[in-house]
Amino acid sequence: MIPSRRSVLLVTVVLLLALLAAFWPGLQWLRDLIAATVAGALLLDLLLHRREPVAEISRELRGSIPVGVWSDVKLQVTNHTGRPQWLTLHDHHPSEYAVEGLPLQLSLSSERTARATYQIRPDQRGDGQFDGVDLVSVSPFGLWQRKQFVTLVDRIKVYPNFRAVSQYTLLATDNHLSQLGIKHQLRRGEGNDFHQLREYRTGDSLRQIDWKATSRYHKLISREYQDERDQQILFLLDCGRRMRHREVDGGHLDQALNSMLLLAYVAAEQGDAVGFHTFGGVKRWFPPVKGGGVVRQMIASTYDIEATLEAADYLEAARELMPLQRRRALIVLVTNTRDEDSDDLVTAVRLLSRRHLVVVADLREQILDTAQADRVSDFDAALRFHGVQEYLECRTQNHEKLRHQGAMPMDLLARQLPVALVNQYLTVKASGRL
Repeated sequence: MIPSRRSVLLVTVVLLLALLAAFWPGLQWLRDLIAATVAGALLLDLLLHRREPVAEISRELRGSIPVGVWSDVKLQVTNHTGRPQWLTLHDHHPSEYAVEGLPLQLSLSSERTARATYQIRPDQRGDGQFDGVDLVSVSPFGLWQRKQFVTLVDRIKVYPNFRAVSQYTLLATDNHLSQLGIKHQLRRGEGNDFHQLREYRTGDSLRQIDWKATSRYHKLISREYQDERDQQILFLLDCGRRMRHREVDGGHLDQALNSMLLLAYVAAEQGDAVGFHTFGGVKRWFPPVKGGGVVRQMIASTYDIEATLEAADYLEAARELMPLQRRRALIVLVTNTRDEDSDDLVTAVRLLSRRHLVVVADLREQILDTAQADRVSDFDAALRFHGVQEYLECRTQNHEKLRHQGAMPMDLLARQLPVALVNQYLTVKASGRL
């Protein structure tokens, strides 16, 4: 219990009367009367407030929310006293979340229930916990405030913000691909797997004509093909210290996870299976799975992955993967390399390429492109420009070494990764190399 401003004001009045009574003794009776009245009111108000039941509080929130997006949290409060109450509530949300709308102020009638809403925005993926609510209530006469902690534990999961999935449903139709920066797929009839026989259409090549069926039906019959299905795509995801780099568009690991989920969605639509294996401090194995539910399964399996402080060991990751993935697959290695990683990475790619087709998505920092574009106006700027130039040339040479091992290296910014990976996947599908 703590005194309210009204209590402080009343006590101040009593003290002033006591001061005046020291100079005018005739005011002593008034001082004593007011002091006794104030003391009695304070004591009575304190006892009444202590006997009142605590307001009942419950919390409503979704079990999973997207990172970086404002989400609503609702508190429901029920007043079980026989009088109106003025309440102040502060929810004990995870400390790292941004918050709007707290503390909440409520005026609640007797035996009534009210709902109040505030918003949270988590800035990183993972688990979050709400421990309880601080509740401040005012006594019947308004002379005391009682602060209580109401234990109310709730847990939530913060998933990657993959709202783009709903937008990328447009990928089901070829004519929308170019709007997303994704290259045109092969039309049905131009793929690798036989799909069905149909009547000849203008524009069909002579190679598509099935002459036996044509002679049987006495009309031109064409074979229709589709892209190969039942292939496997496997992500080899670096979760080491290099992937801790963050930019305006988000961290490298966050962009890699979003890209993985997008490609999983596209591959599932194409009838392929998708899985992943993580390394660099976090080791998780998700064997390739087919079907529309693969994206949800992958989100549930990766939402709490964070980049560690450990160095990524590419050769160890390749050795771990080979016995796990025996069937030939498209291996998409997503990482952020330096010159000292080259030999280890080349050896790992050589091992993987014995059985698999390997794509190495090597992320680079935006600051490198910015340094190249900056105007060279002094000696320090010239040194910086040539240093970046030398670094990028070594990077290009390292990628050439990967290409000589049969891999397909990609040198790109993190924000370019989602569409670039889908394009690379569609190119591989069209080429029949997998």
